[in-house]
Parts: sequence; structure tokens; C-alpha cells
Amino acid sequence: MELVDDRKRFQCVLCKKRTKPNDRRKCESIEIRKFLRKTFMVDARPVDVLCNKCRHYYYKNKQVKQKPPIHAKTYTEPQGNSSCLSPPSVTLPLQRTVSSHAYCFICKRPGPKLIVVPVSARPSAFIHKEVIIPSGSRCCPSHIANDDFIAGALDNLQTIETSFLNRSTIVDLITRIRNYAIQNCTSKFTFDPSYLNNLDYITLTGISKDQDPFADLHQEIKSEIRYTPSRTSTMSLGIFLLKMRSGMSNQLMSTIFGISKSSIRRAISTVRTALMKKFVPQNVVLQHISRQDVTANHTRPLAQSLFGNVTQSQAIAVLDGTYIFIQKSNNFQFQRRTYNMHKGRPLVKPMVVVSTDGYFLTVVGPYLADSRNNDAAILNHMLKSNIEDIKNWFQDEDIFIVDRGFRDALGVLEEFGIKAYMPHLLAKGEKQMPTPDANASRLVTKIRWVVEAANSRIKRWKYLAHTLPTNQVPFIGDYVRIVCAISNKYLPPLSTGNADDDEALANKMQYLSKRVNSLKIFVEENALDKRSSSWEVSSDSLNFPKLDEEELRNLTCGVYQLRLCPSYIQEYIEGDADILVHKEHPGLIRVKLQSRHISSKKYMLWIQYTESAVTAWYCKCRGGARVVGVCSHIASVVWYLGFARHNVGDVSATGIQNWGEYVKDAAVIDASDTDDSDIEE
Repeated sequence: MELVDDRKRFQCVLCKKRTKPNDRRKCESIEIRKFLRKTFMVDARPVDVLCNKCRHYYYKNKQVKQKPPIHAKTYTEPQGNSSCLSPPSVTLPLQRTVSSHAYCFICKRPGPKLIVVPVSARPSAFIHKEVIIPSGSRCCPSHIANDDFIAGALDNLQTIETSFLNRSTIVDLITRIRNYAIQNCTSKFTFDPSYLNNLDYITLTGISKDQDPFADLHQEIKSEIRYTPSRTSTMSLGIFLLKMRSGMSNQLMSTIFGISKSSIRRAISTVRTALMKKFVPQNVVLQHISRQDVTANHTRPLAQSLFGNVTQSQAIAVLDGTYIFIQKSNNFQFQRRTYNMHKGRPLVKPMVVVSTDGYFLTVVGPYLADSRNNDAAILNHMLKSNIEDIKNWFQDEDIFIVDRGFRDALGVLEEFGIKAYMPHLLAKGEKQMPTPDANASRLVTKIRWVVEAANSRIKRWKYLAHTLPTNQVPFIGDYVRIVCAISNKYLPPLSTGNADDDEALANKMQYLSKRVNSLKIFVEENALDKRSSSWEVSSDSLNFPKLDEEELRNLTCGVYQLRLCPSYIQEYIEGDADILVHKEHPGLIRVKLQSRHISSKKYMLWIQYTESAVTAWYCKCRGGARVVGVCSHIASVVWYLGFARHNVGDVSATGIQNWGEYVKDAAVIDASDTDDSDIEE
């Protein structure tokens, strides 16, 4: 009776599937029963039945001679909807999703716009959520990003409590878990977004993961990077950015990531090549952006008001060369050509061209560093060689803001119809610029600082700030262009300004640039720099006007001078200098400040004021005669008298640490340190 009940169910002895009358055959053949016992370890009886699908495994094995058993095959992940290599025969207490091609297994949304779950996403779901996703399952494209499920996609998943798997699927799952362990568990950390927060990404790679800049950059190069068991494309990109950001050696990175030094080197080379192929030409080459876009979106209104013409659209560019230091070469000719007399070490020079908001228009070079490759010679080469079609991109009446190193290229720029603005040179034998030259130079430096900040942004990628080995010289240009392209696309502008505020500041600076320094004339006519009897030490109740931070910025026309004020004032307070008041003119003070560069030099300055404002100033430093803003020496005294002593409290405790007390001075010999044996008896 028990045998009859078992036969009535008509289940396949191998796959346990209930069979239809036309889809069943008894296991009467001895060869079939031997095949089932040997291959699947199933003891079948003559009355047991096989379904049509399982019976074909026997016929297929019978036709192919000397074929290894199915369980000994190396399993390859089936593509698309291919059938598995062995029938489901193992039941495991693991949750699995429902397999369907008609609707998304996550949100149950019907097709037709569904995609097959990527092969790499299925093991990831099992590792993190302990859910098995059958091969060929489909979901909405919005649930997948970078060949993996997005965060939270599998949180509310409907699953079945048991899984009926074939042996090939189990072997494949174990293999992929092992590869995952090799990639992630061996290394100390991974660049998986689920393991690192946004601050970690900025610290390690220089770009954030919020708003997906890292994912976007990865998408640009993913197709160009080969997947290996030791590193994924995401890890390769992270290794490259970490190398650029930190400048660590390949050996140290090999220890951190748990992969070989050669693998680190290949990852860096592969990512560099991939970025240069597509990402860099779209973000930093001169032709990647139009003149109209530069003038409309990357030109600060202050620069246009100071140097441009409101009746026509002019492109304003700021140029400067930067230094990338290299090791001394065994090729003596190359060693001589790369030795820079100014820096006293070998280097190469990329030429950087930026807009007035710090956007990198292009990077040319790198060039050699000898006397024949100064900034002017490099600019002449760029124009005469028409690099990146620069002569057609820039047009007549466009403007270049340059420094004094380009003075020999001004004639060439004039030939091409480009206006050039440069800080004035100090006349031979003179110690101070005249007021008109100092004022004009201040207008230029107000705009030109952005290229210095852009060069500093390049050197924040510490690999480019280090001394590079000579075998990296062929790739220095690539590295500089890559970090500039990343800065253009993912980092904020260096200089921004409100149109109304910039226009007001430009009008003020242009008005002041046409004025003379009346206090300088008064000091020289009355010889106030020579008469000491006319001055007396000021009291603590000096009636100097009280100023706020906005009034200080209006006085200096910038913030750089204000940043130096605490350092100047700390040295002034610790020194023996005094603030002197003129006996006949109470609203006039004189101060002598120590130079921050030269120990033997001190600068004398005069400040004229009323009860409510500072009206005039003059300093004997190189640019101290200007009236467009003030020099750092005058700014320090004004900051101390008008702001710091009223708001900071103890001005001597400004946070400027004197580290000299931890270092010995060979010029000072303490009597207590004298050896008694050196004293004559």
C-alpha cells in the first residue's frame, strides 16, 4: 500500500518535480539507475519515474564518450537565461527571491523596461543581506548603480524561506565569496561607498562621494579598466586618487591594500591612461570650453570692471608657470637643462592658464627649467607654435594678466592683439615704487592672485608637491592635467563675487588709483622721518577710531594683509618698539615695524586719522606709497589699534607660537653650559 501511494504522486526521483503522464518514464533500465547512483548519489527503484528533462541528462552522458561526470565540471556563470549545468538537487535554509522575467523582484513593477541583475550584484546581496537571487532575475534599472544595488534597495524585500539550488550555483557562490574576501578582507580598507563616509572620501581621494563625484568619475573610466581578482575598477580608481592625494610610495600602498607592488603600479598606469583618453579632453584642454562660456560664467565682474570694456565681450586669462621638482638625472644634458638657478634644484615647468575665477582653461607643457625656458619664452612658444589653436581661441582685445617674469613677451602679445597687464617694475636704484605705479600694480595683483591659488590647488595633491623620480617625467603633464580636470569638474571656484559688490569695489579702486599720497608728500616736505624731537610715546588712551571687520576689509581692499596682522603685532609687542604721536599733530602717529624677511631691516610708517576714520597712510616699504589699499605693515597697526585691542583681549595671546624656544641658538652661550675645563686656573 505504501508503494502505491508513493507512485500516485509521480514525483521525479531526481528533481522531485511532479510529472505529467506524457512527461514521465520509469527507471526500469539498470544503466539509468547506475547513472543516477554514480552521478547524483540517488538510489532509484524500478518503479520510480524520471521527468523528461532529467532523463535527457542520462542520454546526453551516454552519447558523449569519456566525458567527466557533471559534478567534476568547472562551472562558468551562465549568461542571460542559459540553463544551469546541473538540476536543482540541494535544499538549504537560505532566503531567496522569487525569480520572474515579467516584473521586478524588488518593487513588483511589471516590464518591459527591466534589466537582468548583474552577476557581481548577486553575491553582494548574499553577503550583506543573506538573500540568494536566482540567475536571470530582473529588476528596475533605478535599483542598480555601478553594477551593484543602491543603498536601501533590498531593505523591504519579499523572500521565500528555503532555496532549492543546484551544485553549480553553490560552487559559483563560494568562488565569488572567496574573491570578495581577497579584494576586501585582505586590505585594511576598501573604497566601497558603504564602508567610507564623505569625510573619509575627501581625505583619501580629494573628492567627495556626496552628489556622486567619485561615482561619476568611476563611470567615466569603468569600461577602460580590466576587472581582476585582486582589485576592482573602483579600487583601482581609489588607489590612483590616493596616490595623487597623499604621495605615498607604492610599497606602502601595497601593504595597506594587501596586493602586490606591481598590481599597485598597474592600477595607477591603467587609471591614468583611461582618464587621459576621455575625461581630460572634456574638462581641461583649451578647446573644451568656448570663449562665450568663459566670459559669461568664468569671468569675475571685478576683473571685467577693472580691465575689461563693457561695450564688448573680452576673455580675461591669468597665466603663470608652476614647478614640479624631479630627481637629478644620470643624463647630464637633461640634468643641465632641468636645473633651475632660481630654485637651485632640478625641475620642470608646466604653464597654467586660468580664468579670473580660478577655472583651468589649459595646462601646457611641462617645459625645461633653464634660462632659455623662462615664463616669457614659454609664452612666446605657445603663441608662435599655436598650441591648442590658442591664436584662434583668443581674439583681438582679449586680456592676459601676468607677472613680471613675462616682461619679455609683452611685444609678442601686442603683435597678436592681446592686451597685457603686469605689475610695474622697480626702477634701477630706487627703493620704493612711485604712488601711480604702486596703485596700478595693486589693481593687477587684486586679480592675479587667483593663478597662485590655482597652483597651490595643484600642489595640494601631494604627489605633485614631492620630488618625483626621473622615470615619471613622461607622465608629469598627464598628472597635472588630470588634477586640473578634477578641480574644474568637482571643486568649487577659487574666486567668486557678487556683481554689485564687485562693481562698487572696482569703482572705488579705480578712483583711488588716480589719487596721490598726500601723507607721503607731507612727511617728505617736513622731514618727519628724520626729526625725533617732534614725537612722543603714545598713552594707552590713544584716541584711535574703533573699526569693525568690514571697515578693515574696505581699507585693505582684500584679506591677505589682515591674515598677517597677528604675526606682525606679536613681534611688535614682544619687541622694544613704541607707537609715537606727533606733538603738534595729535592725529598723526609713527611706528617702526620689523621686516618679516630681513632681520636688519625695519620699516617706518605713518598713519593719519580722525575720531571716526583712518584718512591717510604712508610706509617706506617697497609698495607702501600706494593709496589703493594698504601694505601689511600699515594694516597690522590699524588692526591692532582699531580692532584687536578692543575685541581680542590679550593681543599677545594671538595663537602665534614661538617655536624658537625649542631650538638652540649657537650664537648664544649660556654661562651655565660652559665647561669648567675651559676655564684657566
